[in-house]
Amino acid sequence: MSYTYEHPRPALTVDCVVFGWDGAELQVLLIERAEAPFMGNWALPGGFVHMDETLDDAAQRELQEETGLADLFLEQLFTFGALDRDPRGRVVTVAYYALVNIFHHEKPQGGTDASQATWFPMEQLPTLAFDHTTILNTALERLRGKILYRPIGFELLPEKFSFTQLQELYEGILGTAFDRRNFRKKILSMGILNECGKVQGDVPHRKATLYKFDEPKYKQLEMNGFEFKI
Repeated sequence: MSYTYEHPRPALTVDCVVFGWDGAELQVLLIERAEAPFMGNWALPGGFVHMDETLDDAAQRELQEETGLADLFLEQLFTFGALDRDPRGRVVTVAYYALVNIFHHEKPQGGTDASQATWFPMEQLPTLAFDHTTILNTALERLRGKILYRPIGFELLPEKFSFTQLQELYEGILGTAFDRRNFRKKILSMGILNECGKVQGDVPHRKATLYKFDEPKYKQLEMNGFEFKI
């Protein structure tokens, strides 16, 4: 027997904050809305949850439909329920965030109600629809908090990278500069890097040694945690 609720129910959506690293700057994936409200404005990928799917499934589906990216590891971030966050009515959204290597995925392609999808540097963001600036800032704070007690880089950097690239990644996320020698000492103390036996090619400066993550040790440190303090 079906049951009809006497009380009005809010709509439920999911929104996805996807961070990437282009080798120089922290990027975020945005879509241009093809429908009202905020048609023509930039926003986070997302949409309404179907009655027959879980939140996780909805997030994966919306991300794939609107950007073409599939099978990402999405971590639930926070629930946003301000009364006026959506002009269409009472809408609660569950936000997710992910870290991806931009170069391991095809160029984003807009679809369904997204006319286009593209990466934006965090320092050059357009005005975002709804409360998506608040959602994005919350995700960035989560990422900055995570980097202080979990290793970061496996999902963002190329398989082989220099120490300078790793330091620039940390500095880009945290918005601060580190002493080169102290940063190197701290990272090496984690025991998660292996030399590749190769150096950078086609660079105008001195060719740097390339490293890669020791995946088992990286995963172990990711599980146990540590304090990143220089």
